[in-house]
Amino acid sequence: MAAIALGSALYVAASKNLVRSVFMFFVTLFALAGLYVLCLADFVAITQVVVYVGGILVLILFAFMLSGRELLSGLQQQTNRLIAINKLPALMLAVLFFIVLVNIFLKANIDNASWISQSIAQKNVITVTDVTVNGIGVNLMTNYLLPFEAISILLLMALVGAAHLSRKEGEAA
Repeated sequence: MAAIALGSALYVAASKNLVRSVFMFFVTLFALAGLYVLCLADFVAITQVVVYVGGILVLILFAFMLSGRELLSGLQQQTNRLIAINKLPALMLAVLFFIVLVNIFLKANIDNASWISQSIAQKNVITVTDVTVNGIGVNLMTNYLLPFEAISILLLMALVGAAHLSRKEGEAA
């Protein structure tokens, strides 16, 4: 799953075709959901599929379909060299981030982390037979109902705004 997620994410970043990038982003998000399932985070995996694959990716496809042909042809006409002067800051930032990530990975001693050994000693560990979805569902429908409704209204407003911006000037209101 990790190899699929990394490979498809690299393809998304390197591809010049926008349609293929969007569909490979779909594969990346599903691979991340698979990783969450393997980590026994079933609710996070379901949320990944419903929210990101079902919501965010549909919004990306919607924006892509609503964008004009002039914009898309302008994006494809650009010269796409890997190393250019205008891409130098982004390249340097990516290399520095990679160095920091490798340094953290090499220095981290996950097997002997104090919080992991403390959780094991207190028997505060999630097992395969534990059901966490019920508690999360009750919290989402009681304590966190208002924030979810507010976010859904904001997303609906963004969708209506995108549809309004995509209208042609000559069309009747």
